[in-house]
Amino acid sequence: MAAPDSAAIPASAPTTTTAPLPALDPVTLKAAIGGLPNADLTGALLRITGSSGHWSGTSGLGNLETGQGVPRNAYIRIGSISKVFTATIVLQLAAEHRIGLGEPVQRYLPGVLPADLPPITVGQLLNHTSGLPRSAAVPEFGDGSPEWFAANRMKSFTPQQVIGSMAGQPMQYAPGTAQQYNGMNYFVAGLLVEKITGHTFADEVRSRITRPLGLHDTYVPGADDPHLPSPHSHGYLTVKSSDGTTHPVDVTEQSPWPWAEGGMISTPADLDRFMTALFRGRLLPPAQQTKLFTVPDVPSFHSSQCRTEADAGRACMTMGLMRVKASNGVVVWGKTGSRPGYTSGVFATRDLSRKIVYSVNPTNLNGTEMRYIQQIAAASFGTLVPARS
Repeated sequence: MAAPDSAAIPASAPTTTTAPLPALDPVTLKAAIGGLPNADLTGALLRITGSSGHWSGTSGLGNLETGQGVPRNAYIRIGSISKVFTATIVLQLAAEHRIGLGEPVQRYLPGVLPADLPPITVGQLLNHTSGLPRSAAVPEFGDGSPEWFAANRMKSFTPQQVIGSMAGQPMQYAPGTAQQYNGMNYFVAGLLVEKITGHTFADEVRSRITRPLGLHDTYVPGADDPHLPSPHSHGYLTVKSSDGTTHPVDVTEQSPWPWAEGGMISTPADLDRFMTALFRGRLLPPAQQTKLFTVPDVPSFHSSQCRTEADAGRACMTMGLMRVKASNGVVVWGKTGSRPGYTSGVFATRDLSRKIVYSVNPTNLNGTEMRYIQQIAAASFGTLVPARS
């Protein structure tokens, strides 16, 4: 078992936040990611920066075969953190007056959504108040088992196939009346980016975000590119054999078909730089920046997010981010993301006095890694980061 590898930097005087931040305690932080590998996780990394102090650490193994530890700045599959990039580009297009957030997406993408759906605005896609049906015909995990994914991890679906799977499915609720976290919104948003710009989504991410910010390790993989660059931690799923025994299967290489919804690759340093620039207004003008930090006043409708006690059944998603309020009053903004073998998150206080990026490597698909993420969040902010996505 690999011991946690950590390095602490003394904290400077904290800047103003919604509530006093807890001090960074290296012992508590080491414990939050310690004890790996185990039955639930093979490895973890945590990077904390900001004016209130720095800390970084890793724990566990990045390669079960060689015994290599977790790389400190590993490439990771960031899953739904990709949505923050997508929302940023759509908000930029709104600032350029090329789309209207209050306009029906059907105006820009005629014939893409099933014809029987009501008008759904661009803004409702971004903040998950669209009420769009959930996919039933293109199951991401087949029967939901690690065995299915391990055997089918190279399967790929086009955005059009995913969106087409909504045909014949009922709306969850009337658009704008509630919030339900739904990846379908961001497949539509990705197609919107391509239709309005005439360029691929990957090209727009590169020209608008990664190149200007110098994010050399962040990109949208091609649909036929299952590769994860080195250095990286391997992702594993524990699968059951026909004789009833279990063994780990390496799922590091897998189809990046979630695309604008959840298919991007990045590193902790790049995610830190991206969120810093985003929060400081380098990517959006003031009107759109406000949207980034505005939560609609609607109820949460059976959402996989917004599950902390402080949310109390209300929406927590903005046009790109999620808001989490701790019991100690600290408010943080950011996003979680998950792909088989990889669960990650990036969160920060609004004033950037504390920023965290974490990545853990779960060995199952049932969300048991959440208790470890809660430990990381509690040690970092005194809060609970909501469910995986």
